[in-house]
Amino acid sequence: MSTVPEQRVQGGRPRPTIKAVAAVAGVSTAAVSQAFNNKGRLSEATRRRILDAAVDLGWSPSASAAALRSARTRTLALVVRRPTDVLGADPHFSELITGIEGELAPRGYGLLLHLVTDVHEESTLYERLAAEGRVDGAVLTDARTDDPRPALLTRLGLPAVMLGAPDPDAAVPGVGLGHQGAGVGEAVDHLLGLGHRRIAYVAGPAELQHTRLRRRRFEDGLRTAGHRPFAVLHTDFSEGAAIAATEALLDAADPPTAIVYANDSMAVCGIGTAQRTGLRVPADLSVVGYDNLPIGRWLHPRLTTVDQQVQQVGAAAARLLLARCGEDAGDARLDGRPRLVARDSTGPVPR
Repeated sequence: MSTVPEQRVQGGRPRPTIKAVAAVAGVSTAAVSQAFNNKGRLSEATRRRILDAAVDLGWSPSASAAALRSARTRTLALVVRRPTDVLGADPHFSELITGIEGELAPRGYGLLLHLVTDVHEESTLYERLAAEGRVDGAVLTDARTDDPRPALLTRLGLPAVMLGAPDPDAAVPGVGLGHQGAGVGEAVDHLLGLGHRRIAYVAGPAELQHTRLRRRRFEDGLRTAGHRPFAVLHTDFSEGAAIAATEALLDAADPPTAIVYANDSMAVCGIGTAQRTGLRVPADLSVVGYDNLPIGRWLHPRLTTVDQQVQQVGAAAARLLLARCGEDAGDARLDGRPRLVARDSTGPVPR
């Protein structure tokens, strides 16, 4: 069994050292440095063991744990699990960041944006941010089934809020309009009222909570009216996936007369794909998006979509997180629910 080296004492209190972290993790001090600098060829298991040891000891490469716990960085983290090309093509996150920054900037807070590719990278990042004392709190995106992040952030002592419908049983509070599936339900009712029966849904990743809720509302809405969903296709929100899903649906022997998309960016791809095949929107195919981003108002035809008030959700999340960090940030509640905005991309079923 390894022993923890004697730690220096400052002000009568033990001060953790890099050697102590190395001893607890069973590695060299060089490995500890590599873990925090994200360099070297450490395995994920070794890197995580080092970060866990640092968190348990309260050690940081830049300052003592006591100083870090008392200091305020006036910086909040927003970690997004998306490929860079998908994020760059989706205006949803620029709207979200606009809402968050609108609350942070007047209070002298900054936003630290990180892109990650998987859950392990995201978890490691939170551990590093907490161990280094770089942020005061974090906004969590894309709530997932059996999501490990709320428990992790709670263990790290890092205040957090989750974007999504509030869940009273969650380890961190949620921020979002209630009835997450309601907007998709309105879209289905709208299309049924126009005479459509062959309606497809191009959804997001199956593991996301809002994907599950919206898919359920889509399917229930059709079944309640006595119809079956034409198809539900899951994507990663990328342009290529949206185009491929649309092409697959339109290549069917008896294709859908309407398609609902999980966000506006994919709906724009869907309209372009349909028009390239010679279809007219909405004369031959009706299209519904989700987000009510500004681009939808300038398309031809203008996009029918679901408004979930992205900027307002971002602002409310920032206010709630600021309050959890001890700031007087005002009311973080959101009123209302997602609602359909009917424009020109939907019309009567083709005769």
